[in-house]
Amino acid sequence: MTDHPKSAHAAKATRSPRAAGSARFERRERGQAVCMTQKQTQAARRNVKKAQQAARAKKTIAHLPKETRRDLGRQAAKSRQRGGSPGHNLEDRTRQDLYDVAKARGIRGRSKMGKWDLIEAIRRAS
Repeated sequence: MTDHPKSAHAAKATRSPRAAGSARFERRERGQAVCMTQKQTQAARRNVKKAQQAARAKKTIAHLPKETRRDLGRQAAKSRQRGGSPGHNLEDRTRQDLYDVAKARGIRGRSKMGKWDLIEAIRRAS
């Protein structure tokens, strides 16, 4: 039997003749044999699936509800009107301004908080 790769980069998984009774597989990648156990192959597949799910679940402004996008736009417009300086009310400040206030007050977990979480934490710390 001859080995005809479909392309130069084709990967082919076959049982290795050396590991006739074990669960080791030999994968051909670019003409070189790479041995992987069945457990490693399954783990690699799981990692690929997790990465694909994470990419699908990643949220961007474009994927937020229309009402939320509108609210974010209004907040940005208010900030531009003030010339970028923080307003008196916490609600008028940007997330970065609130983060700086939280940092000055030593609030833990601030990097994982959104704007409204920061406002609540700052008010609780006062």
